[in-house]
Amino acid sequence: MLNKTYLVTAGPTHEQIDPVRYIGNYSSGKMGFAIAERLAELGAKVILVAGPVSIETQNPSILRVDVISADQMFEKCHAYFPTCDGAIMVAAVADYKPVHFSPEKMKRSDEILTLSLCPNPDIAASLGQIKRKDQVLVGFALETANDEKKAMLKLQKKNLDLIVLNSLGDHQAGFKFDTNKVTILDQSGVVFTSELKLKSEIAIDIVNKIIETQQSRVGMF
Repeated sequence: MLNKTYLVTAGPTHEQIDPVRYIGNYSSGKMGFAIAERLAELGAKVILVAGPVSIETQNPSILRVDVISADQMFEKCHAYFPTCDGAIMVAAVADYKPVHFSPEKMKRSDEILTLSLCPNPDIAASLGQIKRKDQVLVGFALETANDEKKAMLKLQKKNLDLIVLNSLGDHQAGFKFDTNKVTILDQSGVVFTSELKLKSEIAIDIVNKIIETQQSRVGMF
């Protein structure tokens, strides 16, 4: 029985331009939801902060908190993280948001439109700054070149315990698909590489590595 509480983020964020347009990405939320379900299946309490997705949760031990923007996700994560034993940051948070939101629909014209963007907060890095020694923090990375090197730099910079690396170079892995292929790294380097398989199966691998990491840290789980 996994007598722990975990924060999990999933899905994309939508950064509004006007009432009908937004900046977003192709994240389906499937990987984050699969991890949340696996943790709950093992007996953990899960707080799932989800961006705009159509997936439904199945396990009653999952508290779902719906958000739209990166700022909203940032706020909810900081509200829940201090009472959690760990956080798994699966959401594909938009890196940028429009500087200005137009309260009315922007009209089409033949002129070139320039959209000013500013950075969104780095939620995983901000949690890494306040993480306690008894908490585990897991990040996700999606790279297209020099994958493992870039993932390791992110792990170190954001004070993560583990980082799960996806690659767009793998067919039927990542956004939109039901399957995935991942590499997991800790401070020592690569500790696990999966084959291409269902995200529900990948979730088992990731959760096992999280449990193993916490077991090695405290000596008893």
